[in-house]
Amino acid sequence: MRVLGIETSCDETGVAIYDTDKGLLAHQLYSQVALHADYGGVVPELASRDHVRKTIPMVEATIKAAGLTSDQIDGVAYTAGPGLVGALLVGACIGRSLAYGWQIPALAVHHMEGHLLAPMLEENPPEFPFVALLVSGGHTQLVQVDGIGRYKLLGESVDDAAGEAFDKTAKLMGLDYPGGPRLAALAEQGVANRYKFPRPMTDKPGLNFSFSGLKTHTANTIATEADDAQTRADIARAFQDAVVDTLLIKCRRALEQTGLKRLVVAGGVSANKELRIKLHELLSKRGGAVYFPRTEFCTDNGAMIAFAGAQRLLAGETNDLSIKTRPRWPLDELAAV
Repeated sequence: MRVLGIETSCDETGVAIYDTDKGLLAHQLYSQVALHADYGGVVPELASRDHVRKTIPMVEATIKAAGLTSDQIDGVAYTAGPGLVGALLVGACIGRSLAYGWQIPALAVHHMEGHLLAPMLEENPPEFPFVALLVSGGHTQLVQVDGIGRYKLLGESVDDAAGEAFDKTAKLMGLDYPGGPRLAALAEQGVANRYKFPRPMTDKPGLNFSFSGLKTHTANTIATEADDAQTRADIARAFQDAVVDTLLIKCRRALEQTGLKRLVVAGGVSANKELRIKLHELLSKRGGAVYFPRTEFCTDNGAMIAFAGAQRLLAGETNDLSIKTRPRWPLDELAAV
């Protein structure tokens, strides 16, 4: 089964074709970073308009790159949430319309399920069950995954997501958009342990996260001490170390609580080098394994949507002609496959 995947939940337009027999055939990704840079963050209306301009040409280019024609596509999967409602509507309308025109089934895909399953696109995919850390600009969640659609939420952020905290802190430091990767790059120049920032909610039981207090602590430190380039780098290092350590502690607790030894890490922040190093060390010591998507599939992309959609379409799941998007959509509401 060949499935066309369309991702337009925020500021990246992603299109891909996944073949359930041959794997990923082709994918295209367009980032709107340059479009939003002047505003210091994503402008929803501009994001939606850019998706309108880019999606159809990218669909055509992806089909051509796969060496296919439209009549060789067996299904269409599109992101229906969570995300920016206007951006979601663009992909949903295009995806549903293409499926109707081609007389093939269409499926609304959960954005975070796409991220969760992204490591399945790699040569050495994880086996079920596992614990998943979904860590991005909009979400920080720990999920027990027993199969596709068999999800148990273990913990989540009660305020800022980890990626959001990275971006907001970067803005406080005067770094350009997108701030998260720029702050991580600055942290590489910092001296470890010059500053010791709090590891929020790690002194309490449970698996929820909170990063707003850490952001405030960092803001106060910036305001009083960031008077030279090295100090700024040291503050960035302290902030990143605090976030990484917090994620590490919570992942260890989740593995202990579930008794599992496999960890999947996905979402934009999963590209962070320090996080990858520390989690590899943790799982190695525990005799387990950690799985990441390749760097290009850490951020939003069409490949993960095509894959997730293909698994559900293959199981016979489809949607009717109505076009529905869900800017907020709990992951554990999904049906098991």
